[in-house]
Amino acid sequence: MNINELREKRAKAWETTKSFLESHRTDKGTITAEDENTYNNMMADIDGLGKEIKRLEKQELLDKELAKAVNVPITGKPGFGGEEEKLKPVRARNGYAKDLIKAMRSNFKQVTNLLQEGVDADGGYLVPEEYDKRIIDTLEEENIMRKLGTKITTSGQHKINIAAAKPAAAWIEEGGTLTFGDAKFAQTLLDAHKLHVAIKITEELLYDNAFNLEGYIIDQFGRAMANAEEDAFLNGDGTGKPLGLFAESGGGTVAQTLTAAIKSDDVLDLIYALKRPYRKNAKFIMNDRTLLSLRKLKDNNGNYMWQPSYQAGEPDKLLGYSIFTSAYAPAAAIAFGDMSYYNIGDRGTRSIAELRELFAGNGMIAYVAKERVDGKLVLGEAVQIMQLNA
Repeated sequence: MNINELREKRAKAWETTKSFLESHRTDKGTITAEDENTYNNMMADIDGLGKEIKRLEKQELLDKELAKAVNVPITGKPGFGGEEEKLKPVRARNGYAKDLIKAMRSNFKQVTNLLQEGVDADGGYLVPEEYDKRIIDTLEEENIMRKLGTKITTSGQHKINIAAAKPAAAWIEEGGTLTFGDAKFAQTLLDAHKLHVAIKITEELLYDNAFNLEGYIIDQFGRAMANAEEDAFLNGDGTGKPLGLFAESGGGTVAQTLTAAIKSDDVLDLIYALKRPYRKNAKFIMNDRTLLSLRKLKDNNGNYMWQPSYQAGEPDKLLGYSIFTSAYAPAAAIAFGDMSYYNIGDRGTRSIAELRELFAGNGMIAYVAKERVDGKLVLGEAVQIMQLNA
């Protein structure tokens, strides 16, 4: 069964599920426990189809990538990388990545001149540009805030100017006195908080040339950093880590706090609590458990508010706005707004260091990756938060 057939099957299953729920409601507007179990099983089938669609989409992208030509025609003069290769920064040259792995597997006894850039007193080396990009790629895939926020590369403390008060126009009669208003500005700072991830591997794995060591290390580092970043970008308190979107102070603006179960009108209130200019690029961020509750809600016309996506790469929608879910989003809150106002500042280059002596007695070698990053919502009114009844 291909992707399109699965999408059609998912859409039909959703229509069947809606019809089942409508036809089994009691006079009180509820359903029996037995019908609820059936409904939950039907929803589980829909979720399963969605996961299978994502797997096939990923497989399709991988097939396209592997189908690309391996051999690239020679366009430069033969020699050591050509003059164009020599003009590249050392970390960007093709030989740097290979020499790094060679040095790691030889206990850093075979170190070439290309690796001399980035040597520090602790035996750490700057990550080759090829590797650094692969870490970023993993973060982009795993971390929803890096997709939605605005990313900035900083070399020091980054100041963001904010127009706190704007001048207003006023009508005056001919010959009347002009009135002057002050345009006031504020600043918010993006600093740098250190994030690190460390792993240990056995010497046997390190010296086994058949094992894709570099791919394993980069993949594990990237996933671990992505999870830690997303948690901080959503829930961080700004102390030693970024300031999160859901933070009590400095996060989004709390539009309302519910004292009862969420209703369809509450979602409409949240949408229109956001100022109109922000709504054109607005998106929802919530926990998966929260989305499950919203799937059962209808608008005032009796239509389901949740709309499954039928197109590849398109997120599901709620009242026409895209929904992004995260395991780290609080289950008792929903964020809605223009997430581009969440700024992410990457400071400098990620680094990787080897710790060989620390675990030498156990026959293991450790590697540590580090980055410095900060994140902050620079305009609180751009994102509205609805606190749910626990």
